[in-house]
Amino acid sequence: MQTVRQIAEAIVAREGGFVDDPDDPGGATKHGVTIHTARRLGLDLDGDGDVDADDVRRITPAQAADVYVRDYFQKPGIGRLPSVLWAQVFDMQVNAGSNAVRILQRLLGRMGHPVAVDGAIGPRTEAAAEAAASEAPAHIADAYAIARREWYYRLAQRRPALRKFAKRRDGGKGGWIARAEEFMAARYRLSDAEHRTRTKGWA
Repeated sequence: MQTVRQIAEAIVAREGGFVDDPDDPGGATKHGVTIHTARRLGLDLDGDGDVDADDVRRITPAQAADVYVRDYFQKPGIGRLPSVLWAQVFDMQVNAGSNAVRILQRLLGRMGHPVAVDGAIGPRTEAAAEAAASEAPAHIADAYAIARREWYYRLAQRRPALRKFAKRRDGGKGGWIARAEEFMAARYRLSDAEHRTRTKGWA
C-alpha cells in the first residue's frame, strides 16, 4: 500500500508542470498548486512582496507534495476514511476541492448510508464510509471512480468552456475522464465509442 507521501508524489506527477489556461478557474498552476492556493498560503517564493504567477513557476515537486499532504489530505481529514479510498479521494480533493467529499457522500447515500452532502468528513461520513467499505470492499473504490467520472461529464455538460478537459480535440477522452478511469478496474472504463456517444454534440 502506498504511503500518503507517495500518493501525494503521484498526484504531483499527474498534475504536470506550469500551465496558465484562461478557461481553467484555477488560473496559473504548477504541479497542481494554483495561484489561489499559493496566495492563501503566502508562497512568496521570489521574495518580492506579493504572490503571483512568477511564484507559481518556482514551486518545486517537493513543495507541491508538502502542500498536498498538509492541506488536501490532513486538513480535510481524508485519513479518517477507509484506506481503499485514500488515493482517489485525495487526488480529487486536489483537483476539485470539497467536491471530492461531496461525491463520496452522495455515493454513500446511494449505497444505503445517507449522510449530509456538505463536503466535510465528520463522524457520520466516517462511519458511513467504513460501513460501505466493509459491505463492498471490492467495489467501493470502483464505485467512487465511476461517480467521479460522472461528475466530470455533468460539469462539462453545464459549462462548455470546460469541455476541453473532458474531451480532446480529436474526440477522445480528455484529461479529466482519463484521470478518473485511472482509479477503476479496466472493465468499468468506457470504450472510445461510448465516450464519443456521451460527448456527442459538444463543440
